[in-house]
Amino acid sequence: MPPIEPREFVAVRIALMTVSDTRDETNDTSGDTLAARIADAGHFLAARTIVTDDRAKIAAQLRRWIDDPGIDVVISTGGTGLTGRDVTVEAFKSVFEKEIDGFSAIFHRISFEKIGTSTIQSRACAGVAKGTYLFALPGSPGAVKDGWDGILKAQLDIRHRPCNFVEIMPRLRE
Repeated sequence: MPPIEPREFVAVRIALMTVSDTRDETNDTSGDTLAARIADAGHFLAARTIVTDDRAKIAAQLRRWIDDPGIDVVISTGGTGLTGRDVTVEAFKSVFEKEIDGFSAIFHRISFEKIGTSTIQSRACAGVAKGTYLFALPGSPGAVKDGWDGILKAQLDIRHRPCNFVEIMPRLRE
């Protein structure tokens, strides 16, 4: 078997959306946690905003970022629970062209190791629309760490083997 050639790191442009009726720039701990991890990994924080728990507003922001050629990935935090105000998943699914079912499965596996069956109260999800990756994480700093550290850090790194999201980015619009 021939040796695997090393790959050069490719920074991706990530937009970060916090979904909350109560968070602002001074107390967005989950957003801050994710922004720090994005920077530490060498990626670009292309945009960041806080959107209220409103399905139409969330979907509209997603569409703006999906249409922005300067954004490769959108990651949200918050609004993935079961209460009446938790509408992030519905907003995301309304713009998905394809859902990444395995993301939720792996997220729950990682989360289960830390919080047990309480993980079933999260509806973390992921998909693709017009060549942009979309990931919805729960709103707690712990869940953000689980999603980034356990899945996204590796999958958004072209050096990750045997495969990763970055290497197929040019083919997402086929």
